[in-house]
Amino acid sequence: MAQAPTPPQQRRDPVSETAPIDLPTVDVRRRRPPVLAFLLRMETLRKALRVVTLLVLDLTGVFAAIYVALMVKAVLRYGEWAWHASYGETRENFAFASLVTVLLFARSGLYASRAERPGLSRIVSSLFQVTVVALIFGLVNGEKYSSYYIFYGTFAFAVVFIGSLRWAYDHVTGVLLRAAGYRRRAVLVGSGKHIEDVAHALVDEVHAPVEMVGFISLTPRPDNGLRSLGRIEDLAKVLDTQRVQEVIIADPDFPQSQAVELVDQCHQRGVTVRIAPSTMEILVHRAEFVPGTSVPLFELRPPVFDGFDYAVKRTFDFVGALFLILLISPLLLLISVAVAISSRGPVLYRSRRPGIGGEPFSCLKFRTMRSGADQMQADVESLNEASGPLFKIRDDPRMTAVGRFLRRFSLDELPQLFNVLLGQMSLVGPRPLPQRDFDQLEEWHKKRYLVLPGITGLWQVSGRSELDFDDLVRLDFLYLERWSVALDLTILVKTVPAVFSRRGAF
Repeated sequence: MAQAPTPPQQRRDPVSETAPIDLPTVDVRRRRPPVLAFLLRMETLRKALRVVTLLVLDLTGVFAAIYVALMVKAVLRYGEWAWHASYGETRENFAFASLVTVLLFARSGLYASRAERPGLSRIVSSLFQVTVVALIFGLVNGEKYSSYYIFYGTFAFAVVFIGSLRWAYDHVTGVLLRAAGYRRRAVLVGSGKHIEDVAHALVDEVHAPVEMVGFISLTPRPDNGLRSLGRIEDLAKVLDTQRVQEVIIADPDFPQSQAVELVDQCHQRGVTVRIAPSTMEILVHRAEFVPGTSVPLFELRPPVFDGFDYAVKRTFDFVGALFLILLISPLLLLISVAVAISSRGPVLYRSRRPGIGGEPFSCLKFRTMRSGADQMQADVESLNEASGPLFKIRDDPRMTAVGRFLRRFSLDELPQLFNVLLGQMSLVGPRPLPQRDFDQLEEWHKKRYLVLPGITGLWQVSGRSELDFDDLVRLDFLYLERWSVALDLTILVKTVPAVFSRRGAF
């Protein structure tokens, strides 16, 4: 006699054949979700509204960029505002430019959800690709150009307009979401201090605020401000009862067998799974497959700039530093006078620091301390407030009044632009540490010295002195892996609000 089929929403627990368990009705692994239910879900409506809004903003930015570029050209060439002529030419080119922009933006994930959507660096790189495609298309079609201004002019204005519109969109919607109490409900899974480190970083997330429901630890640990939700075996119950939207694995040594089951349980319930990467996982992104071996092997490339990458970065550094020096020269002169009259001693302080390959160089800074401050170092060691090898004191008694102001806004670092011109530093890169801090580094920390140190970096835009030192080093590795001119530009732009917010600066 044939056995009756198991109901579609139930399956037998492998441990106990007598107790059927109910499966959730949402399973992100299903190939064909019910069409009507899919369309009626509020989440789908919200996604559609997000995509349509971003499309409107992008198309507006493209149209405005072409139109303004043509207007500027008319003014510079003919000395008049060609309103109607520019509008007509903009309409002729808008359809093709908007189509390529939307396709390349979609390919770059720029219409993804708030938590997954890339920032300015991806916008710049995508618009550059649009410019190249448009130029090639025009040349292939036999178009004749007296100059290529329309391409690079439109590119420059598109970066400004689209970048500004998207920034405004993220800011306004972020305010509305926070006002409405919307937060991504997340559960951390792991063990040890990684849980606390990841929780601390995500709670301060600005663009996609996270509500930490609690944690599930593989090993017993105190709550330390986070709520324990039980053991890993309780994960299914936690997901069903706590309205969890994502699970974050915060443990580089998470067992593979349990990870597979965890992912399966989350995907059955439509819950997103994310991983906070370890240093090794960041390095593996630089790996190259080695063919011809019986076991799949990947070679970890050294995190250095060479060849074309070095030439591009060095050119960017030199031109950028020269431009910034000319732009802020009145400010440099004003600070020099303030330092000179505030206390006795030289205006510039030459801090001997290890540079690329550990080779020492004189890192230039405006003097912020009284004369003889170096000789007082041993007396203030007990006041150190930073973790690891770093030395930081929020109210250093050796500092002058002017120096305290300069430190607060990082203005004392501006003379390092001259180090960039001399090839001793880069605009963006791992920050150079004083010899005292360098001597206390672990060997794996020193790998960050394989490239030129930078005036600013991911440290400065990701929490600065509030981060654990190991996390700072991981940020350096992440920067080296994902380097591009667009990323350097993004970090430079984000450094300004990071400095003025004074977060972690002391």
